[in-house]
Amino acid sequence: MSEAAISIRNLVKEYAGEGQSPPKKALKGVSFDVPQGGVFGLLGPNGAGKSTLINILAGLVMKTSGEVSIWGHDIDRNQRNAKASIGIVPQEIVFDPFFTPFEVLENQGGMYGVPKALRRSEELLRAVHLADKRDAYARSLSGGMKRRLLIAKAMVHSPPILVLDEPTAGVDVELRRQLWELVGELNAEGVTVVLTTHYLEEAEELCERIAIINHGELITNKPTRELVGMMREKIIVLTVDQDIEIIPQSPAFLRCDKQGDRILEIAYNKDEITAGQVMGLIQDEGFRIKDVSTREADLEDVFVKLTSENNAI
Repeated sequence: MSEAAISIRNLVKEYAGEGQSPPKKALKGVSFDVPQGGVFGLLGPNGAGKSTLINILAGLVMKTSGEVSIWGHDIDRNQRNAKASIGIVPQEIVFDPFFTPFEVLENQGGMYGVPKALRRSEELLRAVHLADKRDAYARSLSGGMKRRLLIAKAMVHSPPILVLDEPTAGVDVELRRQLWELVGELNAEGVTVVLTTHYLEEAEELCERIAIINHGELITNKPTRELVGMMREKIIVLTVDQDIEIIPQSPAFLRCDKQGDRILEIAYNKDEITAGQVMGLIQDEGFRIKDVSTREADLEDVFVKLTSENNAI
């Protein structure tokens, strides 16, 4: 078996164009590996190709060319084992609302050919904290409960890989936190998790490694800490003792913006100048500093920078 949970090589997906228009390439030779045992983030703007890639993994979309293996099983040559090795939690809430959560899981287990004696429906309901809703109609569950039921549904055949496609879309902050905890619990039990999300703080908190796709191309694939470390920019916010009539300028500043009558936000390269030197330059302009706060670049800054560069190519 490959060391990678998922291995993707030169993956291409083309959709036929309308009329005389050329085919549209949703994926343009994407290659990367998802390591076993971790939480892997797959990010990208709308239309970047993330959903196409996930649908290929799920067997819902046929690739144009390239190779994909799931838990060591090629999706073309060993389709049955490949599908058995992955559970997909879709963005949309999809199950029969007239079944109870227990019946939803039992039916899904039957579809995967899991013998009745080996089904884990009760265990899974406990794992997603829905044991008390075992016999309620699924339609009566809250949005967060339905999301958790989808995760249990994806796990009925005990796959080693779980793909979560925008699992926290449209849920409130508290439910998002609950789902984060559940993902952490599943990962701690040995499940490899692949997460797509538009919430960058979610990816930064949960994922050990992140790949970013834009316009069907892989633009980066690095450990999360290394990605964030790519941004050498630091922000310092200074409150001064007088109204700012003219914004101070210096070649040492990447930018300097006025955020209020007496507030300056200054970006600088922390490899070239220190916060103390920045404050000294402002004091040289005749200002006394009353308050200071700083922040490092985060994943959102990295994402915007990388996707902007990709758009400019």
